[in-house]
Amino acid sequence: MLMAEPTATNLDTGTPHSARLWNYWLGGKDNFRADREAGDAIAGMLPSIVALAREDRRFLRRSVEHLVRDAGIRQILDIGTGLPTADNTHQVAQAVAPETRVVYVDNDPLVLVHARALLSGAVEGATTYVEADLNDPESILRAARETLDFSRPIALTLLGIVHFIRDDETARAVVRRLVAELAPGSYLAIAHGCHDINTAEAHRIVEFWNERGTPKIKYRSSAGIAAFFDGLRLLEPGVVPCNRWRPDGEAGEDVNQYCGVGIKE
Repeated sequence: MLMAEPTATNLDTGTPHSARLWNYWLGGKDNFRADREAGDAIAGMLPSIVALAREDRRFLRRSVEHLVRDAGIRQILDIGTGLPTADNTHQVAQAVAPETRVVYVDNDPLVLVHARALLSGAVEGATTYVEADLNDPESILRAARETLDFSRPIALTLLGIVHFIRDDETARAVVRRLVAELAPGSYLAIAHGCHDINTAEAHRIVEFWNERGTPKIKYRSSAGIAAFFDGLRLLEPGVVPCNRWRPDGEAGEDVNQYCGVGIKE
């Protein structure tokens, strides 16, 4: 395993943070009182939010398994890592192909604290962690090149992260910039909060979070999320709620998060 040195950062435990909130909903212990209170309040407004968090994690597992097992991907750039829980990207990928190289990117100080201890990977491959922000794609690309070979296919995963860039054109420009550096045969996977499922509840969640939490969010429609895949060929079944992307069994009730996987040809 390779790991970049974490940077010492002041940790704000009084303001709910998205990574810790997600950790709470997934049953983790790396969260604080403010996160738990916000998590309970949001779950009270939209009880299916816990199911959303779990379906997002299941999409990660299914999509990464497909990309490594069926598409032959051996390099993954995972931006928006979040706090380590179960079925982390490197664990899923390296269980299929131990030689897979994974670069995690996040800017949350608590993720930095836990990265060294928990994000250990197979010795045959590489697992590295980069402290960087999605709003600065150049820094991400520069650091990722130390581990990944951009002349070969890479899977770029942006799960639950793009909705933190609230300006539509800026968000599309960041995704375009990252995809532009990928070789043909590379893939883009996105999971993104939406407002066209359970619309009233979705608007209440965004309003509540943006008043109390960090970073601020913007949910988009299915069409707005599909636009991030412009220029790529979407894999079946296209951009759908996370629970409907190649489910293992019954899809269940739709959640407020769309996802999709596209290939750069």
